[in-house]
Amino acid sequence: MNKLIKAFAYTALGVAFATTAYAGENKALVINEEITIPTHAAAYEGSPLDELISGWEFRKAETQALQMDDFDNPAFIFIDKAKDEFAKVDGSEGKSCASCHEDVESFKGLRTELPRWNEAKGKMYAMENYINDCRTERMGADAWKWSKSKMTSMTALISLQSRGLPMAVKTDGPAAAAYEMGKALYYKRVGQLDMACSNCHEDNYGVMIRADNLSQGQTNGFPTYRLKNSKINSTHARFKGCMKNIRAEPYGQGSDEFTALELYVASRGNGLAVESPAVRN
Repeated sequence: MNKLIKAFAYTALGVAFATTAYAGENKALVINEEITIPTHAAAYEGSPLDELISGWEFRKAETQALQMDDFDNPAFIFIDKAKDEFAKVDGSEGKSCASCHEDVESFKGLRTELPRWNEAKGKMYAMENYINDCRTERMGADAWKWSKSKMTSMTALISLQSRGLPMAVKTDGPAAAAYEMGKALYYKRVGQLDMACSNCHEDNYGVMIRADNLSQGQTNGFPTYRLKNSKINSTHARFKGCMKNIRAEPYGQGSDEFTALELYVASRGNGLAVESPAVRN
């Protein structure tokens, strides 16, 4: 990207280059005054980043505060609905989620491993894939759409069980090809603005864009509640939004491309603690 094109791209996105290390006044993420969540982690060997930093660090103090109290965190309205859905019988088999998974706490640790290779299906699986397999193959119920409320609420409830545990997705073995695909997509310039994920989240994190701070683009807080649209957002929905912002044609949510990108981006945050449901702008 030559200087003229790059200047145009960042002007179009509203970037103001005034670097700031942190946006908020809160110095530590402590939830409910009792659960301390680390927001920094040492970069793994070979990481393109010097240090791994949670997106929470780049939010304003008021936004940070919402995540520091489950009572104030608006995501928990949706999580309460997911608890009801977990116990609800649906489909031709007369089953609910609870019929097989007696307690949602049994999913502790799952969020840290996803997406991962599903040997039986011969492809990478995100949490949404597993949920829909349970619904269609075991419950005889209709699949949920990837980023609609029932799905994002359920993924938030399941992810909550891993809060505080470090991300640890695997990128070797049968997942290696998807990892390489995701990495290539991360650095691929696309759209009318000729930009890649890395231009914002690797080259310019900490600078201002439309009165907000660019983060490292970590996904340890996803699914996350966004103040912008007042709902829980999936990782693939955020990918879609980013691609539209640079005037590129997004891949489909649940596609092999977005799942590969999810794997790669998640791996960049290996070691950061799961925060879901985080609160972001």
